[in-house]
Amino acid sequence: MPETTHEKVALPAIRWVMILLCFLILGISYVDRINLAIAAPHIKKELGFNDGEMGLILGAFFWTYAFGQLPAGWFTDRIGAKIGLALSAAWWSIFTVVTGFANSVATMFGSRMMLGIGEAGSNPACVKVVYGWFPKRERGLASGLFDAGPQAGTAIALPLVAWLIHTWDWRVSFYVTGALGLVWVLFWLLIYREPENDRSITPQQLAALREGVETDQAPAAHVPWSSLFKYRTMWGMMIGFFCMNFVKYFFITWFPTYLVSAKGFSLGQLGTLGAIPALMSLPGSVLGGWMTDHLFHRGFSLTASRKICLAGGMLTSSVIAFAAFTDSIALMLILFSITYAALAFTAAVIWCVPADVAPSKAHVASIGGIQNFASNLAGVGITSVTGLMLWLSGGSFLGPLLLAGGVCILGALNYIFVVGTIEPFGGAPKAAPQADRALPAASPTTA
Repeated sequence: MPETTHEKVALPAIRWVMILLCFLILGISYVDRINLAIAAPHIKKELGFNDGEMGLILGAFFWTYAFGQLPAGWFTDRIGAKIGLALSAAWWSIFTVVTGFANSVATMFGSRMMLGIGEAGSNPACVKVVYGWFPKRERGLASGLFDAGPQAGTAIALPLVAWLIHTWDWRVSFYVTGALGLVWVLFWLLIYREPENDRSITPQQLAALREGVETDQAPAAHVPWSSLFKYRTMWGMMIGFFCMNFVKYFFITWFPTYLVSAKGFSLGQLGTLGAIPALMSLPGSVLGGWMTDHLFHRGFSLTASRKICLAGGMLTSSVIAFAAFTDSIALMLILFSITYAALAFTAAVIWCVPADVAPSKAHVASIGGIQNFASNLAGVGITSVTGLMLWLSGGSFLGPLLLAGGVCILGALNYIFVVGTIEPFGGAPKAAPQADRALPAASPTTA
């Protein structure tokens, strides 16, 4: 791949601090959304909720989180990542604390819906941070690093919340995890700034950070928010992320229950052995971001470097289906670890694509929000469908695990055949490189 004029410019090191802050808040956000799943058996016992009611409460977050993505992305594009992410984190942290005071299905359902509204702005804002602080050739690794936050949060949540419940009770676990986000907001407001507002960044460094943006987006006409849905690649991004999250949210919602009810895990085992799959996802996320950048550096087109990783990660994650056929705890954990790592590998690349296809800076968070909206409908689906399958089968997880494996394969096929050329929407058509002649173009759908 030809060297660009900006590759010899030393990029500002502070860009990694900005990504570290994104990593931390996404980790906290996952602690705040997973704590309910870990506390569920204790909440059911104390408040007398049945499985149906608990399933509704577990799914409440995803309704507002999913539909909140659309206005959250648009809003963040208008006010910027700094204020947008601070408001988002403060809102959901407050309602995490409020959840600890809930005493009925209605109050807990409502507090979880409010949590979803707040968390809706987190990922779109982080995508916008990557767009502003990283050139195209580094977006994969940067996305992989911030998307490792959810994996870290998932891993930390199990031992942390289990310890808090064991030491005090389930209510204290919500008070403590909610306070973490409020502390983060203070550091974010003190530290974060956009590159153009940082006096330590030279004009040459700023130009290097913007590498490829001006060239790719110069031909792009004004693209209204509503017209983003005309592009087949936009729909492919939505479907693919839905498939990925359908399986990932099994880990966030029903996995602790699976380990306790189907495998007989104690609270201690849940916080130790149960955290292994999430821990294995951390290197998966970083590897996914690194791999797509590596392929791009080696001369693969942007389309090929993204789609190879997206489809490969989803195919690998389908091994979750085999967990349904083993009684071995060790093999079960290995299969779940491979699945979770492969999902994280895929997710890192998924979060690169909004910046790749955005026709301008004002569309980055919006596109991120749109694809995340579709993906989080899967949260409602997996909680409800798994609960129904368990009820109909008398508690067997065979159906949910087989369904998850099939959804992974569907996601891989989607990234191969539905997602087209990775290029800014609304731009002038470009000749496809030889290696990508067979890949479908990211053109608007036609009647």
